[in-house]
Amino acid sequence: MLKEKLMLVPPKPGCYLMKDKDGIIIYVGKAKNLKNRLKSYFNSKHTGKTAILVFNIADFEYIITNNEIESFLLEINLIKKYSPKYNILLKDDKTYPYIEISIEEYPLLRVIRNKNIKKNKNKLYGPYPSVYAARKTVELINRIYPLRKCHNMHKKVCLYYHIGECLGYCEHKIDKEKMKNMLNEIDKFLNGNSEIITKRLNLEMQKASDELNYELAQELKNMLDDIQVTLVKQVIDTNHKYNFDCFGYYTENNMISIQVLFVREGIISYHHYDLFDDVIDNESFLERYIINFYDRFNKPKEIIIGPNFDALLLKKCLNVAVLVPQKGSIKKILDVANNNAKMQYLERVELIKKNNIKKEESKQILNDMLDISSCNSIEIFDNSHLFGTYYVGAVVVFENFEPIKNKYRKFKIDCTVKDDLSAMREVIYRRYYRALIEDLPLPDLIIVDGGKTQVMATREVLDSLNISTKVIGLKKDNNHRTSIIVDDNLIEHDIKTYNDLFIYLSKMQEEVHRYVISYHRNIKSKGSLSSVLDNISGIGDKRKQQLLKKYKSIANMKQATIDELKEILPDNIANNFYEYLKRDDNE
Repeated sequence: MLKEKLMLVPPKPGCYLMKDKDGIIIYVGKAKNLKNRLKSYFNSKHTGKTAILVFNIADFEYIITNNEIESFLLEINLIKKYSPKYNILLKDDKTYPYIEISIEEYPLLRVIRNKNIKKNKNKLYGPYPSVYAARKTVELINRIYPLRKCHNMHKKVCLYYHIGECLGYCEHKIDKEKMKNMLNEIDKFLNGNSEIITKRLNLEMQKASDELNYELAQELKNMLDDIQVTLVKQVIDTNHKYNFDCFGYYTENNMISIQVLFVREGIISYHHYDLFDDVIDNESFLERYIINFYDRFNKPKEIIIGPNFDALLLKKCLNVAVLVPQKGSIKKILDVANNNAKMQYLERVELIKKNNIKKEESKQILNDMLDISSCNSIEIFDNSHLFGTYYVGAVVVFENFEPIKNKYRKFKIDCTVKDDLSAMREVIYRRYYRALIEDLPLPDLIIVDGGKTQVMATREVLDSLNISTKVIGLKKDNNHRTSIIVDDNLIEHDIKTYNDLFIYLSKMQEEVHRYVISYHRNIKSKGSLSSVLDNISGIGDKRKQQLLKKYKSIANMKQATIDELKEILPDNIANNFYEYLKRDDNE
């Protein structure tokens, strides 16, 4: 599934979240090209920590951004939120660069990575996406504006004074108005207004080019590039320093994809995604979705929506501010949400299409292999025992290779059953005898766990009921891996070369095994008298209540004689139950 998902990832900037088998986010990364970056994890050889990370990846998500800068800032916030185990170097704020202007008579401009940013009393700008660009920007400002360069004031002017990059604060009295104007220009520049400096640099670059000083011209061009990297408009970090949620959506073919971005302190910190099929009224559905959304999530002070929502209705129902932005940084966040909703929709639809194609191809292979017209409806059986005896059985139902869990069934098997084959015969008989009596639809294919012996036993039971449904067994090879189909003509079919069919059948086998083991463990792990009695054939609710009332615990039951048990149970059931309790006591 990961390979199919990788094929659908767009070649756009954004962040990706790696998950383990339990759905826990174990790594957050950013990329200029999400498709190439994610493919590199699975299509390349790795060593050390990266190899361990890749080994533990079971799934991934991604969020598209407008540019690499935004992906960097989003990455920071996602790492802070989830603290992924493989993001050790980015868990500490000390790795995030800021530009600092010290608050003193003669300010100093520098790049810092202080982990106690909130306690810093100086003026800060950032965080910035590139340490290199931030440092080059500080160098640029220091070249253009003659700020103090030394951390400790010297007694005499230094080289910077003589080359015009310092006003000689250590020896000369500085005009306060001149200093104020200079700091105002720097503040405007670091807040995004680069007009003054870029004009200067363009003039200097043109002059250097006219003088054929191409080396200096290239250096000035690089400085301009650094400015663009540092001061690019950052949709992730807005001027809104309060909480709001942004709802983006995309609709097509009666499906609605919704992406919610949670903005906290002006920064996207989390996202939530939903996809809905067969939506008739898109607009009213969107309002209902948002109103119901806040039954699960806390309401912010404001929500951001597009023009197709009923803002007045939402405002009245939710009692929060509702904004429909037309332009600006908030509109850019809405665009990001809408874009992600569209990409998620396209990905899901494409995955569904690919999966449907694989299903149809696999079903056709199975039909041809078994010479049947259809295998759309499949029932697969398995059993398990309790304390080495007292078997339980289960059947799970698949339609179009998808599990239909409300049709799963569990079976308590007679306590006299001593082996797997007898247990299977009983479950098969009970399942399909009831289907005939109640006129229930029969499956297209029946699957049992095992080889020729299990298939023959199942075929005998079905023939006795006059049921012609095809039966196959899933047989394991020497490595205990299912690789052979045994049909009811006892012909073996190797399925290792049919990779997709092999995967679908393996998933069915794993599902029925999980289901029956879960039932078995549920009885065994509770260890209570009620749980054990649930598994004993012939002991219904009334007799169970009588036993619970009289004996209270399993320990007391084990002390009872056969005659005492016969006061509540019929002779044959009492004898079987007594043997079971003694056998359990000896294990």
